Amino acid sequence: MFNQIWAAVVYLYGLLLNSIYQFPEHHQLTTLAVDENQFPDPYLGQWYFIAGAAPTKKELSTFDSVDNILFNMAASSVPMQLQLRAGIRTKNGHCIPRQWIYNLTDGSTDLRTEGRPHMKTELFFSTCSSGIILKETDVGYQRFLLYNRLPHPPEKCVEEFQSLTSYLDFKAFLVTPRNQETCELSSN
Repeated sequence: MFNQIWAAVVYLYGLLLNSIYQFPEHHQLTTLAVDENQFPDPYLGQWYFIAGAAPTKKELSTFDSVDNILFNMAASSVPMQLQLRAGIRTKNGHCIPRQWIYNLTDGSTDLRTEGRPHMKTELFFSTCSSGIILKETDVGYQRFLLYNRLPHPPEKCVEEFQSLTSYLDFKAFLVTPRNQETCELSSN
């Protein structure tokens, strides 16, 4: 009898905790499905960096001086490669152009950055319309990054991203201010 009462109390306590601490409906990130006929086409074009999350602030320190970043993902003339260009607007108003080449992984949405053999970028589904989540892993760091087609997506998008990454024990969180004009992307 005591065991049944104790089990009921523990069960009710669990329900109470669950109602107080609402975790995201999906406790795991959902990897984007690979459609060999379409990938990477849906992910080409312009993306705005919105927010980042990491276990510590150190993994996000790259973005401390950033106001906004506009990326353009384009197909390359080389098979299984994507060209990524970025216009980084710093908080002091300067524009910094950057370029990367991503190598596609056959049968996967994982991307490998040319010149950085240990870096891996994984693509994940975002519940936010026009959004995508990337997980970057390299020697000494890992971080989740939220991107959107809109420079100012609904606040709910950022809140859901923060809730999800917090649940995954990523305690450091950063949202880009996006107060200034974006930088023009170079055509090279």
